[in-house]
Amino acid sequence: MRALASVGVSWFALTPAAAQSKLDERGYIVRAWPRDKAAPPLPPEALDGIAPRLSDLHGQVVLLNFWATWCEPCRAEMPSLQRLARERAAAGLRVIGVNYQERADSIRNFLDKLALDMPVLLDRDGAAARAWTPRVFPSTVVVARDGRPAFTVIGEADWTSQEIARLLGNL
Repeated sequence: MRALASVGVSWFALTPAAAQSKLDERGYIVRAWPRDKAAPPLPPEALDGIAPRLSDLHGQVVLLNFWATWCEPCRAEMPSLQRLARERAAAGLRVIGVNYQERADSIRNFLDKLALDMPVLLDRDGAAARAWTPRVFPSTVVVARDGRPAFTVIGEADWTSQEIARLLGNL
């Protein structure tokens, strides 16, 4: 049951048995982005009002972290995402949160409580989560410097771990 809890699949499409069979002992899996699938658009609205397009981020490695405040694994991994963003910003890494269908005041309260300052895009209708992820939270899509999604990390990860550093080092 740890694997199921680690991805916050409470009401998503996966059944408990399917979720458990797809995750490994780390509590997350890494899936290559399909070669024939183009990058979907990002949500047009950001918490601070300024929403970048993916083309605006060309030349940077971008982590698009899909999350919600009610998702326990999302809350658990946020501090490591923040540390990664700070440690690798000079190397051209951007971490952007994509919040799933929550009100701006709820998101701001959450970010303030954890002292997080990452940019957050607002997926008000859930279209971005449907286009980018298997709708399991957290899910993080890693976009290479050329603007193409490279892979998705499904589930809670320690973004400062050596294993994640190896994954990102290739980009």
